[in-house]
Parts: sequence; C-alpha cells; structure tokens
Amino acid sequence: MNASPDASPPRPVELTLLPLGTRPEDATALTTGGCGDSCGCGGADGAGGADGFIPGHDPLECGLDPELAALLAAAGLDPVLVEDIAHLALEEDLDHGVDITTVATVPEDAVATADFTARRPGTVAGLRIAEAVLSVACTAELEVERHAEDGDRVAAGQVLLSVTGRTRDLLTGERSALNLLGRLSGIATATRAWADALEGTGARVRDTRKTTPGLRALEKYAVRCGGGLNHRMSLSDAALIKDNHVIAAGGVAEAFAAVRTALEEAGSPGLPVEVEVDRLDQIEPVLAAGADLLLLDNFTVEDTRRAVELVAGRAALESSGGLSLDSARAYAETGVDYLAVGALTHSAPVLDIGLDLRPAERAPEREDG
Repeated sequence: MNASPDASPPRPVELTLLPLGTRPEDATALTTGGCGDSCGCGGADGAGGADGFIPGHDPLECGLDPELAALLAAAGLDPVLVEDIAHLALEEDLDHGVDITTVATVPEDAVATADFTARRPGTVAGLRIAEAVLSVACTAELEVERHAEDGDRVAAGQVLLSVTGRTRDLLTGERSALNLLGRLSGIATATRAWADALEGTGARVRDTRKTTPGLRALEKYAVRCGGGLNHRMSLSDAALIKDNHVIAAGGVAEAFAAVRTALEEAGSPGLPVEVEVDRLDQIEPVLAAGADLLLLDNFTVEDTRRAVELVAGRAALESSGGLSLDSARAYAETGVDYLAVGALTHSAPVLDIGLDLRPAERAPEREDG
C-alpha cells in the first residue's frame, strides 16, 4: 500500500546502535559472516549467495537493531551485508578522520530531528538501508519514524523517514545514507516506468548482471521494489550461453550440449539453461536440444513475433538489446515472457531525496516585570 499524507501517524522506533568502527561482542558474530577487517560483523572471506545472503551465518546475527535486521531479512536482504556496506560507505567518507565541518559547527551534545524528503516524484527503495547507515553512524540513541515503505510511489515534497539523534551523527551519516537511498530509489523508479509500460501484456521486465560491484543484492532488490523481476544473482544461479560462448564452442547447439553435459556431470541437471540467439534459423536447433529459455538478441518486433510463433510455447522467450520505453509495449505484445533491460541498474538516474534538519524551537521569551 502506498503511503499518503492522510495515513496513520508514523510509529517511532528506537534502534540499538553499533558505533562506527566497533563490533558486536557475540562470539558467533565474530567468527561468521561478512566482508573483512573493517566490517560490522567482523567476519572474513564471506561469499554472497542468492539474494545477497552469505552462507555460513545467521543473517540476524549482526550489530544492527534486531527489528531492523528482521525487516531487512524479510525483504530478501542479508542484514550482515547491509551492515558491511554501511560501514564501507561511512569509512570511505571519513577516510580515517572526522567530519571537520560538523565538529566545528555543531555542539557535541546537540540533538536534532531530520526528515528524508523526496524532491521529485518516484518509487522509493532503500529506506531500511538508510536507517542501517545512520544506526552505524550514530553513537547515541536513534529514534526513527517511518512514513513510507519501499515500493511506494511518492510525491515531491513527501516526507519518507524521520530520524532523531545526535546532530553530529546525523550530519556525518547524511551523505552515505542519501547516496544509497537515492541510487536505489532511482533504480526502483526506472523499473516502475517499464513495469507500467508492460502492464496487461503478460510480459515482465527483468534486470541483468550490469550492476555496481558490491551493490548487486541492493540494486536487484530495488528492481523488485519497482515491480521488476531478477534474472541471475550470480554466474552460478543459471547458465546463459551468449555469443562469446558460442564462438568458443563452435556453434549455438554445440555450446548448449556442452553446458548440459557439464551440468549432468556436476550433479545439477535441473539448473536452468538460457541460450542467446540472434537469428531465426538458430531457434529450432536450440529447441531440439532442450533449451529452457531463449534470449532473442537485437530482434526486430516483427522477427520477435515470428520467433514466438516458431517456439509455440516450447520454451520461455526473453527480448534483449535495443529496447526502449517507447518500444517496450510493442515487444511485449508479441507474446515474449520477459524484456531484459540492463539500463535498470547501469543507467537509472538517482532519485533526488534530501535530508533536512528541522529548525530548532526557540524557548519563549520572558516578560520583565
């Protein structure tokens, strides 16, 4: 459900904090999970799995507030990964120093409330991730009021999230939180435009692996918030035979047969196999070999329609290459199942979201006499 100014009042939440540069004391958290020496979980050599979850650890075993960690996990995000990204973003911004301007201008004991506000209309994604960044940045109590949820369509001027805490901490974490929130909301907004264009056709828009290194799980989450589907999270989720594989194997059918043999030998015969074709005459041999899905690379709308007729439901079909919002519906109406759009993650404009401190309330003036 979309948030609106007339919705019920936001619920205040107090978050347990993990100060920047510290680690939880729990022994399990110190030996499992995340990235490396500077991360919040204190683990090492973690390898991300599907949806960004890291094998070998409890995703709720991290330094974030338990409620926040549970919300991230329910959304398909690994709280340990989110915590690690928050630490990396903040440490990059501080570069082993301090926020010089904030320390010089803001009293140490000052407390403030700040609002995350949409400057432009769009679809929001990453609100809980912004919370995670601020909870890592804050060294004292942080209170959160949630006005919107990821996936909501929001209007310009709409308050999305309000936070109350030490003013210095809020300002130090501001840019890192906004960088992630704006980036993910931009992806969700771009995806929503494609999803709207395809509405009613039966086709769905899917992302690709053209993601920012280290942010794939978050960016693919943003695609889901915008109404899109995820393709592969990694090279190990499914096989996708593309042109370079075809050249190396000596042909489309040869590449497909080699992949099927390798999967059977590895004990994974059921792993999906998608094959890229760029000509109509390649379709029948690949279907005969048993491909699960065909990627139609740079087909015209007319050739896509002919491909749908040739396949006749024997495999799923995905259009890719040269697609635009203007042509999206025409391709979808041919009967393909998916439109693959790398631009969802590699070219989405950032959604303009700001963080504004509320003006301090002045004490009433005393009347003499």
